[in-house]
Amino acid sequence: MEFFNKDSQSTANSSPLAARMRPRTLDEFVGQDHMIAPGRLLRRAIEADQLSSLIFAGPPGTGKTTLARIIANSTRAHFIAINAVLAGVKEIRSAIETAQERANKHKQHTILFIDEVHRFNKSQQDALLPWVENGTVILIGATTENPFFEVNKALLSRSRIFQLKPLGERDLYRIAEQALSAPERGYGKLKVKVESDALAHLVNFANGDARSLLNALELAVETTPPDAQGVIYVTLAVAEESIQQRAVLYDKEGDAHFDTISAFIKSVRGSDSDAALYWLARMLYAGEDPRFILRRLSILASEDVGLADPNAVVVVNACAQAFERVGMPEGRYHLAQATLYLATAPKSNSLMGFFDALATVEKEREADVPSHLKDSNRDKQGFGHGTGYLYPYAYREHWVAQQYLPAFLQGQVFYQPSAQGFEAQIQAAVMRRREAQLAAMEMDAGIAPVEILTFSPSDRQSQRWLQRTLGQVGEQLASIRSRVFELAQPQRHHIILDMNASSGLLTWEALRHVPEGGVYAAVCNEQQAKALQEQAEKLPQLMRPVIVAAPLVELRNKLATIAPNVSFDSIVGRNALANELDKARSVQQLLQLLQPSGVLVLAETVTRHTQRLYRLLGVDRLNAELYERLAAAEEEIYANSTDPMVNWDVEDLRSLLIAAGVKVKITVAHYPTQLYVSSDLLNRWFSTNVSATKRPAYVDYLSRHLSASEIRVVRAEFERLFLNQTIDWSTTVAFVQWSKS
Repeated sequence: MEFFNKDSQSTANSSPLAARMRPRTLDEFVGQDHMIAPGRLLRRAIEADQLSSLIFAGPPGTGKTTLARIIANSTRAHFIAINAVLAGVKEIRSAIETAQERANKHKQHTILFIDEVHRFNKSQQDALLPWVENGTVILIGATTENPFFEVNKALLSRSRIFQLKPLGERDLYRIAEQALSAPERGYGKLKVKVESDALAHLVNFANGDARSLLNALELAVETTPPDAQGVIYVTLAVAEESIQQRAVLYDKEGDAHFDTISAFIKSVRGSDSDAALYWLARMLYAGEDPRFILRRLSILASEDVGLADPNAVVVVNACAQAFERVGMPEGRYHLAQATLYLATAPKSNSLMGFFDALATVEKEREADVPSHLKDSNRDKQGFGHGTGYLYPYAYREHWVAQQYLPAFLQGQVFYQPSAQGFEAQIQAAVMRRREAQLAAMEMDAGIAPVEILTFSPSDRQSQRWLQRTLGQVGEQLASIRSRVFELAQPQRHHIILDMNASSGLLTWEALRHVPEGGVYAAVCNEQQAKALQEQAEKLPQLMRPVIVAAPLVELRNKLATIAPNVSFDSIVGRNALANELDKARSVQQLLQLLQPSGVLVLAETVTRHTQRLYRLLGVDRLNAELYERLAAAEEEIYANSTDPMVNWDVEDLRSLLIAAGVKVKITVAHYPTQLYVSSDLLNRWFSTNVSATKRPAYVDYLSRHLSASEIRVVRAEFERLFLNQTIDWSTTVAFVQWSKS
């Protein structure tokens, strides 16, 4: 059992570079912004020392143990760490006894960190369950496997799950620069010069693994003697000696195995020969059993091709027999032939396309399997794997323009069918499908959906409260709300800003979409903030929105005060521009609050298109002269150039934004609905406005053209025709959408 030392400032100089350079605070931590960027739920929980049970899942070298150490340095709780490879039930019991003693004597919580938690068998995990259940320990588990498959479901249901992704090139460069410049823990006191192509080689072959990068850099520096001036030169040749093969994460019984074979089968089924060769190369390069692949192809030959090409199963079987005679590595020809035959079958000597794909795997940085191609059998609900996959048989000709390759390889061609023999017959179909895929890419269709990176069990009480609250709005408002979030596409870890949030229409829906992120609700004044806060008090503290009372012009400064360094993945709002005279400037101000990849979606009621009351009466209900003056009075409402609610139309807004250099997409939706005319509604129409807004009421406009007696006549006609009746009503809403893409 290991107890992290909270007071340790650095590791001994004899430790490996990767251990010495391990971040000690959240500010030093590099990468995983979807989890610990300012404003994210996990960062807020760590800083507030309000952690619940957590599971960190991700490849090696992405920061799982480092995050645990940072928590150890940040928390007031007692921190115990054990490794599941070396520990058993005895160590678990010892940790529980320590936790109980701390709780009884010192009223102190205990955090139990278990590295490689998937190594615990079911009985060992069961031994943890009652102590996590009753709060004796707060569990933090780290695993390189899919937690939905390897961790006890009872533990999962009590834990928030955060998925760590391989580090990007920018993150790895930053880590390397830190190691080269750090005077105490790194090589800052040495004269080390690393050639740019040498560093690029180390970063590329580290494949998102910070530990692999630092180990290779350490080997390069420590084994290179200094020159006469004391300078250690790390050349490309030295870098190639230090890291000769790309780090590949692939467990034949784990997540990578199931996800990659799933992508392979879906690519062959989808008649995408390029993607099929790529996933075949990925599996073979990672060491997958070729016989397993041939067995899957043999099944697919009957299951997905069948009588459309009776020779398919014959060819695959012949390839399998040939493979048994030849073996590896030459047997790769037969694997490629079987794959290409099935991928191009209706549903050659072109097998060299496989080696183009293999060369790509060897040279390019390994990409993650796109989320929609991952195996959805075990964790579709948690990480969204398989979501967005388009089933080819649901489309005409059993094919749909869908991307099967990773994002950085989309458009790449591996298989080039010749014009010879039977292959000439499929050449046109392959080319046509490629053209359709490229066209779909240009139109943003068929692109791989983003992957869900976090998961937590639902809080049933909070969910019931949210569902009741969300269900209390009318059908029209619910449709508008659904459209806003359909356009915004928030992820579970996103931070959302809801503009003009006083009604809570979008706020509560946002909370439901981002359980591991955060929601900020902007309102105009303290009175609205208090009302929203009273509703939010029914939710757990960490789940509540951050309510900001400030007009739009002051919002940025107010946010900088209460939430420095927080930027938003999405900004949504309903009628957020209604009272803004300069709408283009207001949109520009909102865009400054977004992250570079953020999305802005505003639903703005086009008041100028609002249902006219005089049209409900019709010209035959009043004398012609009175009706004409009634219409003129009501139209005057929508002709007021100084009223920001009515002085614009969709094209006006579009022109203003274009002139201000803001390119947005504006779509218009018309919402027909039913309006019940009550006596209270008639009183609002025909009573002077005494609210704080001082906005003229309907009757105030009428009084400019009609006498008091004429207004009484108009009201009496409304009462006679519509009181306690339901009338048709129409609302026009402009959806303003902006994103970097």
